[in-house]
Amino acid sequence: MAKQFDNFIAGEWVKGAGYQPNINPSDTSDIVGDFARARVEQAHDAIAAASGAAMDWGLASPQVRSDALRKAGDEILGRKDEVGYLLSREEGKTLAEGIGETARAAQVFHFFSGEALRLSGETLPSVRPGISVETSREPVGVIGLITPWNFPIAIPAWKIAPALAFGNTVVFKPAESAPACGWVLADILSRAGLPDGVFNLVMGKGSEVGDAIIHHPGVGGVSFTGSVKTGGLVRDAAGGHGARVQLEMGGKNPLVVLDDADLDIAVDCAVQGAFYSTGQRCTASSRLIVTKGIHDAFVAGVIAAMKKLKVGNAVDPKTQIGPVVDASQLNQDMSYIELGQKEGATLAMGGERLELETKGFYLSPALFTDSANDMRINREEIFGPVASVIRVKDYDEALNIANDTAFGLSAGICTQSLKYASDFKRKSQAGMVMVNLPTAGVDYHVPFGGRKRSSYGSREQGAYAREFYTIVKTAYTRPS
Repeated sequence: MAKQFDNFIAGEWVKGAGYQPNINPSDTSDIVGDFARARVEQAHDAIAAASGAAMDWGLASPQVRSDALRKAGDEILGRKDEVGYLLSREEGKTLAEGIGETARAAQVFHFFSGEALRLSGETLPSVRPGISVETSREPVGVIGLITPWNFPIAIPAWKIAPALAFGNTVVFKPAESAPACGWVLADILSRAGLPDGVFNLVMGKGSEVGDAIIHHPGVGGVSFTGSVKTGGLVRDAAGGHGARVQLEMGGKNPLVVLDDADLDIAVDCAVQGAFYSTGQRCTASSRLIVTKGIHDAFVAGVIAAMKKLKVGNAVDPKTQIGPVVDASQLNQDMSYIELGQKEGATLAMGGERLELETKGFYLSPALFTDSANDMRINREEIFGPVASVIRVKDYDEALNIANDTAFGLSAGICTQSLKYASDFKRKSQAGMVMVNLPTAGVDYHVPFGGRKRSSYGSREQGAYAREFYTIVKTAYTRPS
């Protein structure tokens, strides 16, 4: 019988209304554990606990907050191999990626341990004689955090750490299909020195637990990462009662490859950006926009590299591409592969369901050629190891097609021309731009976010995180 894992509310581990098995996508006979499904009433209890703890935590010394985050980061880093293995087992990332993501989570906690001590304000002269003006930043209060399955420890870390660093209390709901890493974070934070109620974990369905969080008037802010459709519901519900809202909702990211590109670099950027992490990244390179002079050599190079990729069990150190996360995602990927062929694109490589030694949700990475930007495979986020090549005549057409999308998260260009690189950085309608680098892969100490339908609200990560998790106060003083 699999071990049961409970919710964490007001400093206590609390049983749920029932338990949901967490299935290993590399081996569906392996149950990672049974994780609690919180009742709506328990979500309300968590919000009440967070509200009750908010004033004292918001007024606590920044050293107390810094020490708690440092302690949590130290434990995550010390257990990175163990937790990384768990991550790979529950989500399907390769072991190297799972360990790397866990280390990234530790770095995020360490960074915000420092930010807790660096929160600053200003003292200004008033335009009125004898009066001084001070600006300061204060916590929002109770923050609801709803995170996806594709980065089950990094994304929770980069939401939880700044929320706590800046004096907020937290109600956290991890993805239903990958809750184990979220539970581990809760377990670590339960020993980090936080007062009861400052951090709360409620697991379960988004339509129940998530819905309770976003509609509750006691929640002052909601940070959500997930689909565009659900993000719109979060914005309307939370914004409807005056909460601030931060949304990250995906992308359809272009990688432009010009005739003068270093072919080896371009192929590496495309293969890493499109297929690593099984393409289950909102920053993945799903549209490969290639000028005609290098097109054939580039396609041949990508196919050659794809043939060498090893698809397999995520915890096998030799695996380069793990399974997709579950049966639903696999079916979605397969339906888009079928759709692309019906639309007239050529399936040049991969796109096959694989039967391996262990029963899992395995798919060979798929590459389409002869595709057009108006095809649905180039308009909609597939969220799997599927990429399309779009042939263009020159840089100007490449730039226009790169920007011709409803999304605007990440964009890349491969070129040896400073002129085109500079122009692309300036004119790309994306929140993040990469030159001779994969579109996926960002640092933890700088802002993350996009434009258009990819993002809503202020940026995540780095010093910019304070814009969402704090409120500016202006105070005037006239000496008596």
